[in-house]
Amino acid sequence: MFTKLASIGVSLSLIAGLAISPQVHAQNNKVVKLATTTSTENSGLLRAILPAFEQQSGYTVQVIATGTGKALRLASQGDVDVVMTHAPEAEAKFVADGFGTQPRGIMENDFVVLGPKSDPAGLQDAKSVQDAFNRIASKPSTFISRGDNSGTNMKELAIWKQAEIKTDFAGYTSVGQGMGKTLLMANELEAYTLTDRGTFVAYKTKLDLDIVFEGGKELANPYQIILINAEKYPELNHKGAQALSDWLTTPQTQAMINRYTVQGEQLFKATYQQ
Repeated sequence: MFTKLASIGVSLSLIAGLAISPQVHAQNNKVVKLATTTSTENSGLLRAILPAFEQQSGYTVQVIATGTGKALRLASQGDVDVVMTHAPEAEAKFVADGFGTQPRGIMENDFVVLGPKSDPAGLQDAKSVQDAFNRIASKPSTFISRGDNSGTNMKELAIWKQAEIKTDFAGYTSVGQGMGKTLLMANELEAYTLTDRGTFVAYKTKLDLDIVFEGGKELANPYQIILINAEKYPELNHKGAQALSDWLTTPQTQAMINRYTVQGEQLFKATYQQ
């Protein structure tokens, strides 16, 4: 008797599970998992603009803020619905390898080199960013690298390579941390570092570092949003990801990005690319 009742109970449980599964599936489809960079999180931009998308669309955005390298890896594994990063070469490879589709320019800011106010390596007199890095290595001065395969770290390593400098000089330290923690460490050690301008402005009141080199196309920092290939991962929330991508490129949202400021400074410039 017990066996028969137990069997009936299992059958009812299975039926109940089948009955509620469409509802659970529908709830999951209202969440959009966005892998993005720490700079969009540290700057406060996403916290400022995403509530408008959620209110208008009915979707909830789950932000996973990490380095660009890890964000693209999560996307290539099908662990997120959409990705927004700032490393053009890595993004191009991600798309070329068949993981990403419909890359869209969203906004840009720039990279800047920070250092102690005394600027012991004389970067303020540098003629180029490669010259600035050469002065750091020649001193040698202390340089704190994120060392986390982020977009900022990729840019930094590209500059060392262009300057034909190996990062084995005495003052070079790779910390494997996000931008915020890297800035705080550089501040404590009175060191040089490369950062995106947005995160620097957001952390400026906590730092005793100055911008000692800036400007030029080489330090441009564009951001893209990229959808995940639906053929590779059909189970993802592609409808929600498309809605977010479309919303970010509307003139209204682009205007919101342009209006976003911290301490009176505009952090990002919208690209208005469709």
